Amino acid sequence: MAALRVGTRAVEGRFQASNGGGGGGGGMAPSSRLVAAHREAKPRSSHSAAPWKLPRRRGGAMPLWRVAVFASVALNVATLALLLHHYATSPPHHYHDAGLTTRSSDAAAHRRARTASSMAPSTGKPAVTTDSVINLDHGDPTMFEEFWRETGDAAEVVIPGWQTMSYFSDVTNVCWFLEPELDRQVRRLHRVVGNAAVDGYHVLVGTGSTQLFMAALYALAPDHSAAAAGDAGEPISVVSTAPYYSSYPAVTDFLRSGLFRWAGDADAFGGDSYIELVCSPNNPDGAIREAVLDSKTGNGRTVHDLAYYWPQYTPITKRAAHDIMLFTVSKSTGHAGTRIGWALVKDRAIARKMTKFVELNTIGVSKDSQMRAAKVLAAVSDGYERRPEQTKETKTATPPRLFDFGRRKMVERWSMLRAAVAASGIFSLPEETSGFCNFTKVTAATNPGMI
Repeated sequence: MAALRVGTRAVEGRFQASNGGGGGGGGMAPSSRLVAAHREAKPRSSHSAAPWKLPRRRGGAMPLWRVAVFASVALNVATLALLLHHYATSPPHHYHDAGLTTRSSDAAAHRRARTASSMAPSTGKPAVTTDSVINLDHGDPTMFEEFWRETGDAAEVVIPGWQTMSYFSDVTNVCWFLEPELDRQVRRLHRVVGNAAVDGYHVLVGTGSTQLFMAALYALAPDHSAAAAGDAGEPISVVSTAPYYSSYPAVTDFLRSGLFRWAGDADAFGGDSYIELVCSPNNPDGAIREAVLDSKTGNGRTVHDLAYYWPQYTPITKRAAHDIMLFTVSKSTGHAGTRIGWALVKDRAIARKMTKFVELNTIGVSKDSQMRAAKVLAAVSDGYERRPEQTKETKTATPPRLFDFGRRKMVERWSMLRAAVAASGIFSLPEETSGFCNFTKVTAATNPGMI
């Protein structure tokens, strides 16, 4: 321990000398007495020194302050090496003017992207392979997707989180859950196309036209209070001219209601109390239909299903003005997944009963879907109405036109179908018919959308 004691005294001597009053030039210089004592001390052999003792140098032991500096440098070098290794094996942190962006923000961005991907709507369609089978059970209007992809943001709608939270849309309207903008765009589109009268009609909204079809049966069936009490007579008969839409009997008898029941082909019906369903253009053959029954007692009612009465399927030959007319966006614009249909109803009492059915059935109709449907219908009307910003002077491009696109698609598909059927010699198709279209102002062929 002699070397350690010498070193300690030397360091202490230096600080003592610096604090003394007789120091000359340098406060940190050792005194001559301590230097002499240091020179008289004889170093021991290195063989006799303990392994933990301080290293020596020529002329005496290394001062403790030098050992401390050496140890500090070694520690700093080791720390620097560890930091460099960590930096080389880990992604660096990023900085920008607005603040610090760490790896956690990258992870958050990844989570957001993954969430957006998981929330993307599904197509519901499997991949097409050589073993794929054509499903003739039902149709899906995805052929319109190409058109809507080309329209950009014309039919896009943004709904803030606080919006559309109430049950109510317009309590002064017969259909109190109908969004006013959808009411306005429905009337506007019918005026543009000229396929149905809207003045003097109530607009009702439903979750697709199927719900409105059920609502019409409920509203037209007689004496609901008596039926509820179990004292009513026979359910009213629901009929349609064959071939008729396959869902009519299924939907009519689904709940086995005591108010109405399916009675089959209208041409074979012999009663005087009925609800006749007139689908025109007809599903499944595309024929233009009129009511075939005429009640002598006034107990017969008619519902017109005009889902396909649009220019891409058939010439618009007149403005329909029936008591109850049903339409849907799935057939008019192709947005089947939006699940929005509407009815034009002339009688206020019938409109109230139909609204009551939807209220009891689903407590209204999704406002989000209504807002999207209104935007879509507006985009269709914009394509055919000349607005001030679309004048020749501004040279603004004409917006895409849905019915023109739809007609081209239908003509193309029917041409291929007729060629394939003619080549097979197995099947047959209805004869092609045509007529002057009041909308396009040209003679056009009928291209049914339900075959």
